[in-house]
Amino acid sequence: MTVRTRLIVLFVSAPILAFVVVGGMLGRVSARQDAYPHLRIFEDVLSLISSNYVEEANLSRVMRGAMRGLAEGLDADSAYLPPDEVQLFESGDKTATGETGIELTRNYYLRIIATRDNSPAARAGLHAGDFLRAINNKPTREMSVVEGRRLLRGAPGTKVTLLVIRGNAADPHAVEVTRETLGGAEVTSRLDGQAGIIRISAFGPTAAAAVASQAAELARNGATGLVVDVRDTATGAYDAGIAIARLFVPSGTISVKQMRGAARQQVAAAAGDGVVKLPAVVLVDDGTSGASELFAAALADNKRAQLVGEHTQGRAAVQKFVRLPDGSAMLVSNGWYLTPAGAQIHEKGLTPSIAVDVPDVEFGATPPPGDPILQKALETLRK
Repeated sequence: MTVRTRLIVLFVSAPILAFVVVGGMLGRVSARQDAYPHLRIFEDVLSLISSNYVEEANLSRVMRGAMRGLAEGLDADSAYLPPDEVQLFESGDKTATGETGIELTRNYYLRIIATRDNSPAARAGLHAGDFLRAINNKPTREMSVVEGRRLLRGAPGTKVTLLVIRGNAADPHAVEVTRETLGGAEVTSRLDGQAGIIRISAFGPTAAAAVASQAAELARNGATGLVVDVRDTATGAYDAGIAIARLFVPSGTISVKQMRGAARQQVAAAAGDGVVKLPAVVLVDDGTSGASELFAAALADNKRAQLVGEHTQGRAAVQKFVRLPDGSAMLVSNGWYLTPAGAQIHEKGLTPSIAVDVPDVEFGATPPPGDPILQKALETLRK
């Protein structure tokens, strides 16, 4: 290896070494020792690139790609943020109050987890499972979820163009969405015969109180059972999901939190919990994510409700923001929530006890009439 090549390797490896040190702070000595053999291979790869690539490599670009690869090798929620994205992440944009209603994850491209009820994205026909190949002509292949969220936001009334893939990757669709200030109730309810139907579109700070009051109102109006719909619900804090689960679960474990290097923490029901006593079923699908999965798992494991619908997203990680010496940063999943029985939710999801197969709808096509998941839930309640 030439002197020049060694200098290049040292220059490019320095941020990686810094990341390993940070990782060692999180994972202690054993994590560093496991990383050293890989760092030696990494040095060999850099030497090979420097000596054999057809032209002089753009080392900054190579470095960013390597750091992104490290994050993507962990999970979809972990991310590497270059210095410019860190500044935007920390400062925010107070004028960007307009939203599309899209919740994102990463899966090669950015992928839609869910769209908020009555949001611009929902009205445009976008839904869970759609891939965003580009946002305003900017490819998402090397884009973090943080950057994707930032690009989707803007001033109310402004437009954002999305290149959407559904099914056939060779046939993307350009969709123009107008940003809005999202409003509307996070919890709504209605009576269908003797079944009370509660829709939770987001797990906000007032959602628990709204569910409690609306469940009581439905019972007064003659409801003998409840259908709680958390399909396409991916917005809200984990604490809110636990708080709403407390309304239904009078005793036992509601959730389990597992942080790196710490003993598992059980979240147990307390005196006064379980105020909602009507029989219940919970509607779930691929857009059920985060706080809604904690809620669904709590009711399912405590035999308080059956889950009806499709397999859920599997997203229950706790993120840690770690700055790196060069001004960049990592968002690292350093903990996650488990089901009350101790099963992993993150990247695994929840399997409903009553599965309902919902056919995919071609882009631009009108969905078939009816709601098979809701109908199955109503049948279950009647039984």
